[in-house]
Amino acid sequence: MRLDPYRHVLALPGVRSLMVLALLARIPITAIGVTMTLHVAQDLDRGWAAAGLVGAALTVGTAIGGPLNGRFVDRKGLRPMLVVTTVCEALFWAVAPSLSYPALLVGALVAGVFSLPVFSVVRQSLAALVPAEQRRQAYALDSMSVELSFMAGPPLAVLLMSSLSGRFTMWSIGGCLVLAGVALFVTNPPVHAAPDPAEPAEAAAPVRRRDWLTPRFLAVCAAGAATTMVLAGTDLGIVAMLREAGKVQLVGGVLAAWGVYSLIGGFVYGALTRAVPLVALIGGLSLFTLPIGLVGDRWWLLFIALLPAGALCAPTLSASADLVSRLVPSPARGEAMGWHGSSLTVGLAVGSPLAGWAIDHGSPGWGFAAVGTVGVLITAVLLFLRRSSTPLDPTTSPAPASTAFTTDVAAAAPSAATVPAATASAAVPAATVPAAADAAASAASVSATDASAADVDVVAATAAFAPATAAPRR
Repeated sequence: MRLDPYRHVLALPGVRSLMVLALLARIPITAIGVTMTLHVAQDLDRGWAAAGLVGAALTVGTAIGGPLNGRFVDRKGLRPMLVVTTVCEALFWAVAPSLSYPALLVGALVAGVFSLPVFSVVRQSLAALVPAEQRRQAYALDSMSVELSFMAGPPLAVLLMSSLSGRFTMWSIGGCLVLAGVALFVTNPPVHAAPDPAEPAEAAAPVRRRDWLTPRFLAVCAAGAATTMVLAGTDLGIVAMLREAGKVQLVGGVLAAWGVYSLIGGFVYGALTRAVPLVALIGGLSLFTLPIGLVGDRWWLLFIALLPAGALCAPTLSASADLVSRLVPSPARGEAMGWHGSSLTVGLAVGSPLAGWAIDHGSPGWGFAAVGTVGVLITAVLLFLRRSSTPLDPTTSPAPASTAFTTDVAAAAPSAATVPAATASAAVPAATVPAAADAAASAASVSATDASAADVDVVAATAAFAPATAAPRR
């Protein structure tokens, strides 16, 4: 395993401190889901459906706010946006424990729009700090950081909720988010790459949205949405399968194992010398999700069945985000990252209901089959676009990153099919061209590693709020 690429990335000015700050700042964000769900279902005594509705409101808000906050950063800079979102976070979390349910529902929508976009800011800053040829390793490190945050946040939230109170837990989340906003304001990480003196003068001209909001960009966002849809459905399927088997106490352990697989996948992914197309990653993730339901009542096989798909979680998400950083010029990257984040949020919002519908009309195994099938169909559409004469063909656009998404898709299918044959099944990156071999990675790992789910309430809380708890919501 090559560790030198990681060392070289961490040696770059500003990267190490950004990684540490990102790890700590994301922990309270990952704790929001289970905290809000338990607060609504238990403290307000409104039930899990009502908690899920608050989650949906927060999801819609963040999907709207992502591009707006990103455009704000592109036009006014990072610090003005941080002032607005940090103040809004402070106000919301200060009053949230005292709000009635209707007021909390409206407040969650508004809070989502003005939420502190830690995930997208970190991704955008990495694109500014790290040269293109080293971004795959940088985003792999970031995806591992996200996994660690998800392993810490929900258990801490449950511990505080059970040992102290929901009010104290919500105030703690708000306080930590304010500290995160202040820390980002003070450190002020760069979000736009320094202009290259060797670039022609026209490169500094204003970037129009139609210059980067292309079919190729939309295809990358569609792949990202398909990824989180599969992950959200898998999360719900795991909970349903173990509850049906009477092993609900093992949900935390299984989800933790799923997160570890993604963590390992991200590590191996960044250390590889070659990459595979994004289409192969989403196709492999979907295909390996389809048969998980065949485990049936042999719940212990879940630890094995989740390995191939789990190992592709972080690499697939990282690949789509890295492609966005390459397809979009630096001056417009904030808004583009916001659109990408919104597409991930939409995938989360679709995946849980889709899997839930399949489970209600069949069995837990059908939840995996439903999201896996839709993922395969989306992959087929992306492959068709690759082979057609649409702008997805790299020959129709000079964008340097386009090849990372579209090159050598003919090799993508076998790559996806053979992922488990190698230890690198945990690491299937996003390009096969030598010129784009370093193009992939991101921060938005949504592996839902709520290792804290030790009882039915916590499990139900995690499932009810799934669309709004994962990293991509930011």
